[in-house]
Amino acid sequence: MSSERRPGTALTSVLGIRHPVVQGPFGGGLSTVELTAAVSEAGGLGSYGLHAVAPERIGSVVDRIRASTTAPFSVNLWIPRAEEERPVPDATALAAHTDRLAAHYAEFGLTPPGLDAANARLDFEAQVDAVLEARPPVISVVMGTPSRRLVEGARRIGATLIGTATTVAEARALQEAGCDVVVASGSDAGGHRGSFLAPVRESLVGTFSLVPQVSDAVTVPVVAAGGIADGRGVAAALALGADGVQVGTGFLRTRESGASQVHRDALASERAETTVLTRLFSGRPARGIANGLVRELADAEDRVPPYPAQNNLMMPIRARAAELGRPDRLNLWSGQAALLASGGAAGDYLAALVSDAGKVLGSPL
Repeated sequence: MSSERRPGTALTSVLGIRHPVVQGPFGGGLSTVELTAAVSEAGGLGSYGLHAVAPERIGSVVDRIRASTTAPFSVNLWIPRAEEERPVPDATALAAHTDRLAAHYAEFGLTPPGLDAANARLDFEAQVDAVLEARPPVISVVMGTPSRRLVEGARRIGATLIGTATTVAEARALQEAGCDVVVASGSDAGGHRGSFLAPVRESLVGTFSLVPQVSDAVTVPVVAAGGIADGRGVAAALALGADGVQVGTGFLRTRESGASQVHRDALASERAETTVLTRLFSGRPARGIANGLVRELADAEDRVPPYPAQNNLMMPIRARAAELGRPDRLNLWSGQAALLASGGAAGDYLAALVSDAGKVLGSPL
C-alpha cells in the first residue's frame, strides 16, 4: 500500500511526521524534554506543555528540545479565560479558602500561601512572544481560540497551529480562527477540560461521539483525543473519521514523563478504573483518579476559587504529596483508559500503538 493511501496521511503530511500519533501536552512539571524528543524521534509528534513556564524560560525549553531531536515537535499554551481568573480580593476571602485546606497544610507542616502567592499568574502575551521568538515547528492551544496575533505570528514563523475542541461548535470556531489542525477532545480525556464556548457540564461529549461529528463539520485534519491508549483505540478513532490520535495518559505512564512514581503506580493500578472531574486541585475541571482528598473535599467543588488561585493554594500540598509518595493527596490526572497503556519506554509504546492499530485496520500506519 502506498504512503498516500495510509490512514492518517492528511495529518502526517501537515505535521511532517511518520505516524499519526500526537503525544498529549502536560503541564505542572509532567512534560519533559526527554519525553517530547522520544516521541518525535519515534515518528509521532512530541509535545511540551508551557502553560506554567515563565516567558523567560520558554526559549531555553524549545532550544533543549531542538537539540534533542531533528523531528517536528509541538509546544502548548493555555488561552487565558478572564471570567475564570478573578483574583482573590482580600485577606478575608483568602482565609476562607486556606481554612478549608488547613488540615492538609498542617498534615505536611506547610505554611499557607499569602495573598500575593495565591494571585500569582504568568503573562500570557509575554509567553506568546517567547514562543514566536523560539520558532517551534508546531504550536498548540487549549481553553480557547488563538488570537489573530498568535495566528499571524505562527504563519510568519512557518509553524503549524493546532487548536483543541470539546464540542462541534468549538471545532468550527477553531477552524474559523485559523487553526491548521483540530483536536477533538472527548470527555474521556484526562487532565484539564478545555471547554470554552459553553460550561464544561454542557460540553461532556464522549470521544467516539465527538470525533465523527467534528470530522463532518471541519475541513482541516482532526485528531481524536480521550480514552485512547492502545492500538484498538487508535484504529477505532481512524475508522470514525479522525486523521490521527492524541494520546495523553498512555504517555504519562512511560518512563520519560515527568509523572512521579506514585502517579505512575496509580495509573497502572485498579484505582485508575475510577476517575472524576474535579476543580479541587486547580480551580478548573480536570479528570483524575478519585482519591482521599477529592472525596474529603467533595462538598467544596463549587466553592473553591477559580484558576490560578486554587492551583496556587494547592501547589505546596501537591508537591509535598509527590515527594512523600502520598497518592491520597496528589492530583492523579488520568483519562478513562489508563489501564490499557503499557508503560515502559515512550518509543516502544508508540511503536506498539502503530503496529497494533495497523493489524486491526489491515493497513500500516
